[in-house]
Amino acid sequence: MTTARVAIQTHDFNVADEIETLRRANRQVGAVCSFIGTVRDRNEGSDVRTMELEHYPGMTEKSIEAMIDEALRRFDIFGARVIHRVGLLQPLDQIVLVAVTSAHRGESFKACEFLMDYLKTQAPFWKKEDTPEGARWVDARVSDDAALARWGIAAQNV
Repeated sequence: MTTARVAIQTHDFNVADEIETLRRANRQVGAVCSFIGTVRDRNEGSDVRTMELEHYPGMTEKSIEAMIDEALRRFDIFGARVIHRVGLLQPLDQIVLVAVTSAHRGESFKACEFLMDYLKTQAPFWKKEDTPEGARWVDARVSDDAALARWGIAAQNV
């Protein structure tokens, strides 16, 4: 069974199911590395009541597919799955899953980190937080751009 590499969705995801599907796609898999991002209840010194994520349908999926293609070129991995939620989310809700399979852990770790760094800076998502001070858009962070730069990629959001 083949599953899509990228999903942009409003509903939550089941991490165990997603990893099992990815793992079962190749009998040579010896390692799975995953990252799960969640909504924090505080950011930049303020409480966060909710976070709303928007995206550009079609463009977002294409951008993430290109990220996965690049990870497949750079690392000795078998497969990757990226799920990113959009819509209104609460603190502790899951936002993103990045999962990668390979024969050995090192390549999975590197590819997962690469995909997350790339996703954080290059994917067309917009995040708005609702705080006691009012709604605010979340800007890109310099530290995220620096994380991407270590892979030899300059951030395009400057």
